[in-house]
Amino acid sequence: MNIEQLRKLCLAFPSVTEQIQWEDDLLFKVVGKMFAITPLEPAPVWLSLKVTPEKFDELTELPGIIPAPYLARAKWIALESPESLSPAELALLLRTSYDLVVAKLPRKTRDSLLRRKTHACSVRRVSRKRKRRKSSTHKKRA
Repeated sequence: MNIEQLRKLCLAFPSVTEQIQWEDDLLFKVVGKMFAITPLEPAPVWLSLKVTPEKFDELTELPGIIPAPYLARAKWIALESPESLSPAELALLLRTSYDLVVAKLPRKTRDSLLRRKTHACSVRRVSRKRKRRKSSTHKKRA
């Protein structure tokens, strides 16, 4: 997975923003709370993200995955290269990291995120139905 694929995946989660911080690190945040960090310049660590305590112990035993510098006590891992995990495993861990951070947000904020997510889904469904209706009426006229 390259940086553009990583960006596309992270920005697809509801209410995610990206921000450059600490000079050359790209952070992915939800409501101002970070859930993934990747350096923009070559570094010993390719990506850091939050995991469950169980996964932290399991993953840090694998080659290419270490406790994240400065964040290990909060159960963050660091991947030394993009090849440390398969793209599917990485996608699952990124979603888990996002979900762990969202779970720690105040209830009101979480509820607001869920409302925005369901609203966005319903808007997409409505627009798809309208497109289908237009295309079906267009076929009838022809």
